Amino acid sequence: MQQSKEAQRTELVLGGARSGKSRYAEAQAVASGQTVIYIATAGAGDDEMSQRIAQHKAQRPSQWQTIEEPLDLAGVIRTHSAPHTCLLVDCLTLWLSNCLFDDSNTVLWAKRKADLLAALRDVEGKVIMVSNEVGQGIVPLGEVSRRFVDESGWLHQEIAAIADKVVFVVAGLPQVLKGANN
Repeated sequence: MQQSKEAQRTELVLGGARSGKSRYAEAQAVASGQTVIYIATAGAGDDEMSQRIAQHKAQRPSQWQTIEEPLDLAGVIRTHSAPHTCLLVDCLTLWLSNCLFDDSNTVLWAKRKADLLAALRDVEGKVIMVSNEVGQGIVPLGEVSRRFVDESGWLHQEIAAIADKVVFVVAGLPQVLKGANN
């Protein structure tokens, strides 16, 4: 059941690497006053990434539930969406990478993306999604890199179209592109 626009809050937070986007999104989740469920899409593929994940876990409030899901993001959102819950998804570009490398077939990726967009339209409570803005540089030379940049840009555009709020974070400073300042 879809809530009114006033009660339903979907937010897309974009920024470059180390821009402060995750810190901003976490502050927004705390400010919501709702129960926060952190949805982590990263997998620990090497020691350095394992250390990053451990550091991020240690920095988050201990009362936040963490769900690690590299592929079925729509399913986790549907399962945990509730009126007094804030789902914090970090990060969409890692999820995209997971999907593109897991799904060698374009049809599977298209289905995963469509499922996510449908889940976001029906969400209860609040969802904050963090993602890397990778489309501001030159067109990459490699086919895989070009596909990633293209798919990332298209995903961001489709989510931004349905999101209540879109914020671009640069040097720790949030720039509201769509929606009200909170």
